[in-house]
Amino acid sequence: MAFSLSVLDQSPIRVGGTAAQALRETIALARHAEALGYHRFWCAEHHSSAAFAGSVPEILIAHLAAVTSSIRLGTGGVMLSHYAPLKVAESFRMLETLYPGRIDLGLGRAPGGDQLTTAALRPGPQAYGPEVFPEQLVDLCSFLTGRMEESHPFARVYAQPRGDGVPDVWLLGSGGDSAAYAGAIGAGFAYAHFINPDNLAQAIETYRRSFRPGLYDRPRVMLALFALAADTDEEARYLVRTRDVWVLNLLAGRNVPFPDPATIDIDSLPAAARQRLELVGARGIAGDAATVKARIARLAASVGADEVTVVTITYDFKARLRSYELLAPGG
Repeated sequence: MAFSLSVLDQSPIRVGGTAAQALRETIALARHAEALGYHRFWCAEHHSSAAFAGSVPEILIAHLAAVTSSIRLGTGGVMLSHYAPLKVAESFRMLETLYPGRIDLGLGRAPGGDQLTTAALRPGPQAYGPEVFPEQLVDLCSFLTGRMEESHPFARVYAQPRGDGVPDVWLLGSGGDSAAYAGAIGAGFAYAHFINPDNLAQAIETYRRSFRPGLYDRPRVMLALFALAADTDEEARYLVRTRDVWVLNLLAGRNVPFPDPATIDIDSLPAAARQRLELVGARGIAGDAATVKARIARLAASVGADEVTVVTITYDFKARLRSYELLAPGG
């Protein structure tokens, strides 16, 4: 395999389940992923969501680091627009000090919630606008590395605890702006294929073209995609209904947990809904292990990805574990 394989977990909440249950499953999955040889395990940030339990990924990965021993742990990602760069830098310098060489900081521009939630999360009377994001990004990297321009108004401020280690820094995105920002600061770029598969090649090209040595001396490309493997194609098509129908609900503005596939009758859906469902399904990969592995490998090769991070959602947690077993490195 020419790329390393990692896990992105969103702590999904199923119909009839609880947020506490979802977080316990995230902990179990992280341990399982480490035992299977996955390279990284990232946790997402969502707010006011009936479907996702992970709202503070830096706290969650601190716990995961304490119950695992070798797998890298990180955020996919911290939504920087809500936070002061110094606070984020200190949180991740603390994590890196406690668990040296194991911490990743993935950063996103999206709010991770609706407009009302975004307003409630704003750091003060004046929220950080999207036009401020590049400045936030530069300040954060300066605090992380301890290399602040002498002319900067915060030049005498440093992020604690001080030390030699710095977390791996990645910018997450599904478009050209995030790709260009990642290249400008010399960070890694994680393309969210599971959100927008259509802009993949263009975004990666933008990232490589705009890359300047900074945090890293060469571009580092990660492909984040949805994949679900099962023992048979038929089983995978059944299991993936959970995620696909949930996306239909999301697109319709319904904030609901992930449904049980046994309660879903595809044939009874209106023709327009079935067509949308086919389009949603095309944004992910589902099938038996050989089929899924081959499609992931082709997609990674098409853009020269260094890493592939897989997000898998099922109603049945055992099926989720099984999917990661079937796709495990060296399996």
